[in-house]
Amino acid sequence: MNQRAKRGAVAFACLSVLAAGAVFGAGEYLSAAARHPVGAPPATLFATPVVIPSAQGDVAGWVARGAGHGAVLLLHGVRSDRRQMQDRALFLNRLGYSVLLIDLASHGESEGKRITFGAHEAHSVRAALAYLRRGLPGEKIAVIGVSLGAASVVLSTPGQGIDALVVESMYPTIDEAVENRLAARLGPAGRWAAPLLLQQIPLRTDVSLAALRPVEAMARVTCPVFVIGGAADVQTPAGETRRIFAAANQPKQLWIVDGAAHVDLHGYAGDEYERRVGQFLGRYLGRKPFMQGLAQSEK
Repeated sequence: MNQRAKRGAVAFACLSVLAAGAVFGAGEYLSAAARHPVGAPPATLFATPVVIPSAQGDVAGWVARGAGHGAVLLLHGVRSDRRQMQDRALFLNRLGYSVLLIDLASHGESEGKRITFGAHEAHSVRAALAYLRRGLPGEKIAVIGVSLGAASVVLSTPGQGIDALVVESMYPTIDEAVENRLAARLGPAGRWAAPLLLQQIPLRTDVSLAALRPVEAMARVTCPVFVIGGAADVQTPAGETRRIFAAANQPKQLWIVDGAAHVDLHGYAGDEYERRVGQFLGRYLGRKPFMQGLAQSEK
């Protein structure tokens, strides 16, 4: 082998090691716990901090009581915490709903060692729903989940334990979620790296890839479902959102938000989000019509 070929082989080996290290580091970052202090609830919410035991450790949250019109559990996205949902909580509480905002397992102030993309976080959802049923017997319960939060509630197989569900920007399978995110950052080469990242998930989290397919779990959701996604979302493209909608049981609604990427859809769509989601919840939680409730809340 001549010197030029040797240098090329060494350079290729070095690049391979660097690439493998980068993929390994990405796997560590994606599954590492995102625990951090959250602080006090916003004064305008009049919420009380709560700690709820679960199969994956204590779940931290805030609860704000409403006027007896039902309750809504609010679930944030990956590497975030309950504060991501506080604007939704304020709007829902103004309509008379009790709201419970939690940090999913391994997020915020909740216990946990690894992010598991909805598998272990589902235990946080089950514990929170049990807390609401104990504290508000006889009241109907809805859930709004964003991205990881949506996957967590669907993978928790709530059955008849909830009366309405809003899923926003939810990935259909973990394979597609990883491929889409890598492609968004690295271009077409990202899809070639996806298998290397996916192989780390069972090793790091003790959760199989087959267990992380919310689109298949949608068939086990028996309550009315409102599926929402962004038209410009490259992490969960509109076509994937439509597949999730197709997998859901009736009654169901779909809203593809024009121009929206993988963003906070409440913050993006504002009044239109509140109108649509308010009407959906009002229909299935037995609340009076949304516009009437909003008008009363503004007096």
